[in-house]
Amino acid sequence: METMKAQIIALPGDGIGPEVVAAALEVLAAIGARSAVTFTVETALLGGCAIDATGTALPATTLEACLAADAVLLGAVGGPKWDDPAADVRPEQGLLGLRQALGLYANLRPVTPHPALIAASPLRPEKLANVDLLVLRELTGGIYFGKPRERWQENGEWAARDTMVYTQTEIRRMAHLAFQTARTRRGKVTSVDKANVLESSRLWRQTVIEVAAGYPDVLLEHVLVDAMCMHLLNRPADFDLIVTANLFGDILTDEASMLTGSLGNLPSASLGEGQNRLGLPRGLYEPIHGSAPDIAGRGIANPIGTILSLAMLLDHSLGWPEAATAIKNAVHQVLTAGYRTADLAAEPDAALTTAQMKTAIIEALPGEIPSPDNTAKRKKK
Repeated sequence: METMKAQIIALPGDGIGPEVVAAALEVLAAIGARSAVTFTVETALLGGCAIDATGTALPATTLEACLAADAVLLGAVGGPKWDDPAADVRPEQGLLGLRQALGLYANLRPVTPHPALIAASPLRPEKLANVDLLVLRELTGGIYFGKPRERWQENGEWAARDTMVYTQTEIRRMAHLAFQTARTRRGKVTSVDKANVLESSRLWRQTVIEVAAGYPDVLLEHVLVDAMCMHLLNRPADFDLIVTANLFGDILTDEASMLTGSLGNLPSASLGEGQNRLGLPRGLYEPIHGSAPDIAGRGIANPIGTILSLAMLLDHSLGWPEAATAIKNAVHQVLTAGYRTADLAAEPDAALTTAQMKTAIIEALPGEIPSPDNTAKRKKK
């Protein structure tokens, strides 16, 4: 079996991003040391740090490196330094531009509360029993990218407009992904929209229904987004796979993070049609939390979301489920043992630093991890 070589681009970004990405890269190095896989990791600028250094949130060199890589690992972007609403260049423009340039139209966000962290959630324990969600958020369309997007003066005051636009092509590919993924889970798709008010949502619902006809083995239901906000807190275990538009997915997944006790625990994978050298998705992997500037530089950030994002990277972009499982099992083990960072600790004095949590996870990894055989996977493509 040939030895796999993988090229990873790390985009630490802003705030706590560099801290949690550094922790994840140490876990990656430990994975490499326990297998025959060789990783080449390069670091590039994105977000506020890129604005400071180059004047743009997504430098051309960063985009070129990401296009040439097998996968991209991201920390977080943004912070008060770049929050001027009148600014022409903002850190978030870099992230949105990167997603669009890489064609990453689907964001996968798993939400599975850890049994040892039930007390950390604001919900009653019985509400969290058997919760295992996957949210598919459309990522390159909708109101974040629609045009016109503008400000103008009218009757002596400013007015502003953003446009929520979806094509059937954008909706169909999300629906197909949702139904195909549901077949590997519990066979149920919940499509979330606002079809009682928005024309774009009525097109979304109509198109999802049309695609569903090709998947008679998968159960489909439709839920309005405002009702979904309520149901996620009242009966989250009733849902399996949720598919929704860009704006709605952004809001709902932040809400769903509270089922796990902390935003810091949740990973995500952004995938599209582009493939890497292995014939697998060239994805962008990032925790769903923000840059948390209030704790940046203090060494107390929770690295679990980024480390689990690394696990998703190894699974989806490198075709290495054994390594992904090893990381997830290690995280499960340390949480079961009672290890907590500040966002999860019941007693602040007992909280681990970012480095201590990272070390605990590395020590929980198995001594040897089977290397992937991607030759067969490439031949199947």
